[in-house]
Amino acid sequence: MTVGSAPVTDVHAHLLMPGLHAEVTRRAPDQVAAAAELEFRRNGAESQAVSGPMVGARIAKLTDVGVRLSEMDAQGVDVQWVSASPNHFYPWAPEGLAVWSAMEANRLIAEHVAAAPDRLRGLGLVPLQHPARIVEYLDDAVLGRGLAGVEISSFAGDVELSDERLEPFWARAAELGCVVFLHPFGCSLDERLDRFYLANTVGQPTENAVALSHLIFAGVLDRHPGLRLIAAHGGGYLPTAMGRSDHAWRVRPDARRCAHEPSSYLQKLWFDTVVHDPVGLRHLVELAGSDRVVLGSDYPFDMGLDDPVGFVRSAGLPDEAVEAILGGNARALLTSGVAV
Repeated sequence: MTVGSAPVTDVHAHLLMPGLHAEVTRRAPDQVAAAAELEFRRNGAESQAVSGPMVGARIAKLTDVGVRLSEMDAQGVDVQWVSASPNHFYPWAPEGLAVWSAMEANRLIAEHVAAAPDRLRGLGLVPLQHPARIVEYLDDAVLGRGLAGVEISSFAGDVELSDERLEPFWARAAELGCVVFLHPFGCSLDERLDRFYLANTVGQPTENAVALSHLIFAGVLDRHPGLRLIAAHGGGYLPTAMGRSDHAWRVRPDARRCAHEPSSYLQKLWFDTVVHDPVGLRHLVELAGSDRVVLGSDYPFDMGLDDPVGFVRSAGLPDEAVEAILGGNARALLTSGVAV
């Protein structure tokens, strides 16, 4: 369902790689078990009991190209950008396992999208917790595998997105003109969110807000203005709370590490439409600009949008904004650099 001259493009859709996870488990069974226990504590028994069957019922959607394409057709989506399910980040992994799993994920993602190259684009992985190795695997994803960019988490171990050790990564991503897709995995608030599914409903927006604030306040976007960074889930809580960040920037010297008021950087980022509320989508467009919002679904999880195109059309936005969000902005993100 092409809109104008641009294909309708969903930038937020996931791939599950069971073989990769099985091999990671074989290589590091104790660490995988510890990570699973941490997630159990963070999410709580009630939510875990719901999430397991939910994912199980969606295995075909997460792994089978034919099923994916059929679902896209039903949604009116021409192109999907496919990224790994965040459980494949393995932020605890030591260097050897982390770089192997990133390389293997890049291979598997490239293989998946190659089955329908006119409909699918891929976003690879990098070992975020090992900054010295990140550029190598960014190049592996983009130059070696032909992927459109990479997906990263909101943090990994002791590495925040403001970490000086990530400067070569940001510089290389800007140089390549590739996409960096920010998608949290879990939440660092741990057991405080272990009931009512708060680990997702509150935790994910919080992680987005924290990660983006690290990027903005540290001046990363000043130093690397060519970055093409998309924040999942509409950027979480950050866009709607920028007044407080701007005030801190004006009155606190310890908050004045970026060149301009923090709210101005919303126009230097991109945000997907997975905000679940038409009023929230209109507000996001008002704050960031209609040229900075791209269609997302979080396919195929239950916290995603089953009708992402219909959701955008229901928000009461001007026709030109709808066209840009549904496809024009995603196309523009890939119009230069090696990610074309």
